[in-house]
Amino acid sequence: MSLRQMEYLVAVVEHASFTRAAETLNVTQSALSHQVKALEREVGGPLLERLPRGVGLTPMGRAYLPHAERAVRSAGQARRAARAAAGAEGGELHIATLHALAVGVLPPVFARWRRDAPGVRLHLHEYATTEDLRDGMERGVADVAVGPRPEAWPGPVVPLGEEEIVVVTATADPLAARTTPVRLSELADRAWVRCALEPLVEGRRWLDWVCARHGFVPLTALETEHSSTAVRMAAAGVGIVAAPTHLARTTQGTVAVRVEPAWQREQTAFSRVELAGAAAAFVRLCEQLAFGAPAGVGGPA
Repeated sequence: MSLRQMEYLVAVVEHASFTRAAETLNVTQSALSHQVKALEREVGGPLLERLPRGVGLTPMGRAYLPHAERAVRSAGQARRAARAAAGAEGGELHIATLHALAVGVLPPVFARWRRDAPGVRLHLHEYATTEDLRDGMERGVADVAVGPRPEAWPGPVVPLGEEEIVVVTATADPLAARTTPVRLSELADRAWVRCALEPLVEGRRWLDWVCARHGFVPLTALETEHSSTAVRMAAAGVGIVAAPTHLARTTQGTVAVRVEPAWQREQTAFSRVELAGAAAAFVRLCEQLAFGAPAGVGGPA
C-alpha cells in the first residue's frame, strides 16, 4: 500500500464523496476509485460503502482510517517541517488550540509571526474542548498545540504560563467598582452565565464543583455554547461569568474582577515530535507573548 492510496481514502472519507475528493485532489474520479480499490485488495476487504447520501466506512474501514490519517498527516508534517526549517517560501505550520485561546491570546502571536516569518504560512485549527484538542493532535492534525497541559502526553510539553480565571461583569454592575479580589462566597446570590464547554472536575461541571466547596449552588441565568458568547452576555448585564482574563480584556463593556483565592490554569505548547525549526520558533514566540502579566483586570475592558 502507498501513502498516496491512504491520502485518497482519507480525502473520500472527509468529503463523503468520490466526486468532491477527486476535485480536491485534482485527479480524475476513475483514478481515485482505482487507487481505493487497489488499497482494499491489499488490506483484504472493503473499506468504504456507498450510502443513500454519500460514502461511509465499513467496520474494516473504521479500524483502518485512524492509522491512515496518522500516516498521511505525519508525512505532511515532515514536508512542512523540512521546508520551514530551511526557511523556504511556501512552508507551512499547523497550529491547534481552543477557541477561547484563539480569540484571546493568540492574535498578537500570529501578528508578530506574520511580520517576522512571512514565508512560513500558519494554519489555525480551533477546538471546543480539551478532549477534542487532544484527539486532533493524536490524529496528527497539527504540528503544535496550545492549550492546558495534557495528561500523560507522550511527546514534548512546554509550559507557557498561567491563565487566570476571573469573574467578568458589566461596567454598570456594582461589582465592577471592586478594587480588591472577591471571595466566591460573596457571589452566592448572583446569577451566572454558564458555558456548555465547562471542564469537568471529579465528575461535576467546574463552577458547580468550586461553588460547592464554598457552600452554595450557583444560580444559572443563561447557558451558552461558547465562552466568548458568555462574556458578551455578561457585558449586556445578563449575569456574571467565570472566564479567562484575556477574554474579558478583549470584550468591550466588561470589567474583570479577580477572585480570592486566585483561579489559575497552566497553559502549554505540546507536540507529537521534538520541536524544531518553525515549530520551535512559534513556541518561543508564545512563551514571550501569549501569557504575560494580565492587563486591565479590575478595570473596564
